[in-house]
Amino acid sequence: MFDGHLRAGVDKRTGPIGAALARTPISADALTITGIIVSIAAGVVVASGSLTLGFVLVVAGAIPDLLDGPVAKMKGTSSKRGAFFDSFADRVSDLFLFGGVAWYFSASQRPMLAVLPFSIYGAASLISYQRAKAESLGFSAKGGIMERGERIFFLSAGLIFSPILVPILWITLVLSVFTVVQRFAKIWSQASVSVAESGRRYRQDYKNSPKRPFQRSEFFRTTSRRSSHPRRLSRTSSGSSSFSRWFEHRSSRSLDDPKD
Repeated sequence: MFDGHLRAGVDKRTGPIGAALARTPISADALTITGIIVSIAAGVVVASGSLTLGFVLVVAGAIPDLLDGPVAKMKGTSSKRGAFFDSFADRVSDLFLFGGVAWYFSASQRPMLAVLPFSIYGAASLISYQRAKAESLGFSAKGGIMERGERIFFLSAGLIFSPILVPILWITLVLSVFTVVQRFAKIWSQASVSVAESGRRYRQDYKNSPKRPFQRSEFFRTTSRRSSHPRRLSRTSSGSSSFSRWFEHRSSRSLDDPKD
């Protein structure tokens, strides 16, 4: 949802800030590294039980993540390496954030709730994997009701309103699983169209391929080639000579046998 509908509005607001930062020595990679460090600190703080401070750090860690893209565009340093680094940073941040929440639950009176944030992280990993794999195959997998921006927003709301943290995490998990199904259906439909087009092209190429008429001379040439195979000739000659020797032997025995 964030990439599909809200990204344009956010880019309009972060664009001028990115242009201002582009005139400074700050690079996009530096912003990405800053986001990772702040997110790791947020996860540690949440694990210790300071949810309000964790909320502040989660928001602070999200700001560099929003600005590294505009800075890279303004400085002309956008590259595949930067896209990979940004995606890797998001996965590391998610791991520490939801891992911190899981640690917080494991130290509380309801340790079984630690499974909930790890389940959210697992669903988020599936969402990220679907997009990466689909784009490597030439398909589009953007969109969904619960992308990373929404997950961070819901987590921040749960941290600042701690009494409803558990219900918010349940909602995040359900919507994340629904997003997995959404993206799977989207990729599957694109792949099905690709398969149908490939089959149609194959049938069209087969229909348009030139077909040679059958020549009787080819049949006789193949038959003569088979009969003149040296191995078959050797087998035939050896078999016939063995039978001739056996027949001559039997004939000589019948002539020399005194009983007859």
